[in-house]
Amino acid sequence: MDFLSSIVKTTIPNYLSGLPIPNTFGGWFKLGFTDYLSLIPPTLFTAGAVYTAYVAFCPAAGNSGICRRKIIKRVNNKIRMDEAKVVDMIDIEDISEKAAFCRCWKSKNWPYCDGSHGEHNKECNDNLGPVVVSRKQK
Repeated sequence: MDFLSSIVKTTIPNYLSGLPIPNTFGGWFKLGFTDYLSLIPPTLFTAGAVYTAYVAFCPAAGNSGICRRKIIKRVNNKIRMDEAKVVDMIDIEDISEKAAFCRCWKSKNWPYCDGSHGEHNKECNDNLGPVVVSRKQK
């Protein structure tokens, strides 16, 4: 514990006080090459801390995959856009043995699933799938 205490109380403050940080804006132009080299480690540490905080607290930054980069406000982008709410009533008697209903809004055979969620699952490492309704065996 003394080792950690000496680093926090002595080593880091001594290191930071020895950095060539000028008092004026014009002082940055008077620094030499070695002065700039000595500023690289604290700059990288600060940039890493800021980036880590950004990823931790910014909701759109968490995953760098394609799905997190796109902020999609709508789920349904193509099915019966002229209606205020898309509602389908399907009589259970019309289902032969079983039917798979789409939950991803990407099906070209709406409201039935055609497997369009597969590409989305590969791109986004997601686990979307259909709702499967089957007739009870007598």
